[in-house]
Amino acid sequence: MEPYIILKRGKEESLKRFHPWIFSGAIAKTYGNPEEGDVVAVYTAEKEFVGRGHCQIGSITVRMLTFNDEKIDQKWWNNRLSAAYKMREMLGLTSDHSTTCYRLVHGEGDFLPGLVVDIYSKTAVIQCHSVGMFVSRKFIAEALKCIYGNALTAIYDKSSGTVPFKAGLNAEDGYLFGEEDGEPVRENGNLFAVNWIKGQKTGFFIDQRDNRELVKHYSRGRTVLNTFCYTGGFSVYALSGGALHVDSVDSSEQAVELAAENVKLNFGNDVPHNAIVRDAFEFLRDMHDRYDLIILDPPAFAKHHKALGNALQGYKRLNAMAIRQIRPRGILFTFSCSQAVSKEQFRTAVFSAAAITGRKVRILHQMTQPADHPINIYHPEGEYLKGLVLYVE
Repeated sequence: MEPYIILKRGKEESLKRFHPWIFSGAIAKTYGNPEEGDVVAVYTAEKEFVGRGHCQIGSITVRMLTFNDEKIDQKWWNNRLSAAYKMREMLGLTSDHSTTCYRLVHGEGDFLPGLVVDIYSKTAVIQCHSVGMFVSRKFIAEALKCIYGNALTAIYDKSSGTVPFKAGLNAEDGYLFGEEDGEPVRENGNLFAVNWIKGQKTGFFIDQRDNRELVKHYSRGRTVLNTFCYTGGFSVYALSGGALHVDSVDSSEQAVELAAENVKLNFGNDVPHNAIVRDAFEFLRDMHDRYDLIILDPPAFAKHHKALGNALQGYKRLNAMAIRQIRPRGILFTFSCSQAVSKEQFRTAVFSAAAITGRKVRILHQMTQPADHPINIYHPEGEYLKGLVLYVE
């Protein structure tokens, strides 16, 4: 008999609204001694079937995979990933030769909590954020091969840094299938070298694709500063949009080298671009009024709610430095990728920063993640990327 859990009375209400998480305090009893990563059936206190999900240790004890009474087998994985593919097909991403990188699976946004799959041309990069997804990697790889056929030549698992550390899985990154030579990918016609083996996340921040295009729109004739530049995505778009000069700043020497490589890949050596290894806060403090377009895209300041207060102070300080020193009629792109920070909290932090400077500031655009990073309407926590475009008089 499959392992199963019984919920406390009334604790099924959020599940009836299709929220995919069950917290430890909602569980009355567990039967069958499930191990972390096992699929468990879920029942109400009245023994009514609710669905099935991955069991895990922690405050979130079950991540729901289905609210139907169906077996989680290879056919199920094929259907679920195929549904994710069909949505990207509808978006035009699977056949767009000017963009060869996109997100195929976005966790809860694709009803696959704990799983991320990014496509880089002919390579799929998997990241598992739960034990359940990690132990299901072979199912996932087979589903990907079934969907893409010969169009997919490699599947790389990069879960060692994302699976729960306490699970003791001793996860190692590596190819589950094939091996790719890492040829550059295209995004809106721009070329990018992606290193999924050594790079952050899966190798490239695909979630800023639409926002990079907006930077291109505003860059003509401007002097641009791209802080926390990582692989230089915003810098490439700014240059393609006609920027007079771009400075890319990051504390990581490896990131700055990759940013310089991507600029060279698109424009050659004779281009108005400097790649600078320096702490972004220090650089902003000393930049004076050299720039009339600034991009602030820092890593997550708050990965959990306990760090929220310090994160909001960090956003306020960062934005105040930029707003204070940007040239008159300057454009500021500012972002938060912290899931723990809401849109309202981020906007309030930026408002506070603007008020400190005393300058006239207007919001031109409010930005979020692109359509291949969908937000499950039953899981609003999935809306993690927030951004504002500001006009500073």
